[in-house]
Amino acid sequence: MSENIQNLVSVVIPAYNEEESLMECHRRLTVVLSKVEFEYELIFVNDGSSDRTLSLLHSLQASDQHVAIIDLSRNFGKEIALTAGLDVADGDATIVIDADLQDPPELIPVLIQEWKNGYDVVYATRTERKGESWTKKITAHSFYKLLQSMSNVAVPRDTGDFRLLSKRAVVALRALREQHRFMKGLFSWIGFPQKAVQYQRESRYSGVTKWNYWKLWNFALEGITSFTTIPLRISTYVGLMTASISFFYGLFIVIRTLTYGNPVAGYPSLLVIVLFLGGIQLMAIGVIGEYLGRIFNETKQRPLYFLNEYKPSKMSIKSRIDAKKHSY
Repeated sequence: MSENIQNLVSVVIPAYNEEESLMECHRRLTVVLSKVEFEYELIFVNDGSSDRTLSLLHSLQASDQHVAIIDLSRNFGKEIALTAGLDVADGDATIVIDADLQDPPELIPVLIQEWKNGYDVVYATRTERKGESWTKKITAHSFYKLLQSMSNVAVPRDTGDFRLLSKRAVVALRALREQHRFMKGLFSWIGFPQKAVQYQRESRYSGVTKWNYWKLWNFALEGITSFTTIPLRISTYVGLMTASISFFYGLFIVIRTLTYGNPVAGYPSLLVIVLFLGGIQLMAIGVIGEYLGRIFNETKQRPLYFLNEYKPSKMSIKSRIDAKKHSY
């Protein structure tokens, strides 16, 4: 019976306090997906929202059989919300898109066409970032450039989470259960044929971004420490270089003392050297601490998330197979 089930496209939409854009997001996705040749489901993941997001999702599901709701037990963050959506996605292809409409749903048919051409991952690369300050644009560009130079995994520049994943790509991602999740890196790490599709990113439909500079800084640390150990190596090199300089400086002091005597010079210079070496040591300890903290979290082996409720869409493959069984 499952052979007669039409192909399904799952769309995962993480939502955290998106009551202002949720209805428009649903409308635009519905307009686009109703024109594709596949069945579709819209998997909204409520990431512990404190506004009316969840109640609006229940209203949408009551009027649209394509809507599925995942309600997490609390706010776990976007990376975990994406993981929860991917864990239940039934589709032959799965699309990840934000609810704020900065990524245009109208690009989805292009992603689907490239998937039909044989690509397992089709990611959308921004050619322009409207509605963002020049500071954020520069820091984002610098971060991706730094990550590419340090990591052995090629993470595409100016590319967010907006992409299409084949069934086998989603299955591969489900096997990765690490606590500290940098999804953009994981999307690249799994490999498989991948292709970029360029687009212009729009301003938010409404509201303000949930990402302040402190969160972005921690997100950047997450990305770097998740996919490279180069900071540890840099700490080693800096330590060796500092020790070498100190050795030669000490040798210079010994020779000068033997030659000219010791007039007890320079308390300020001694203080500067001590503070400099102390700063280097604290920086190295901090880098080690970042990695040690991640090891600590991984060894606890806690579940990535808990569900408050999960209401699948009537268009999910399992739901349609069950309905077909009961129709005999």
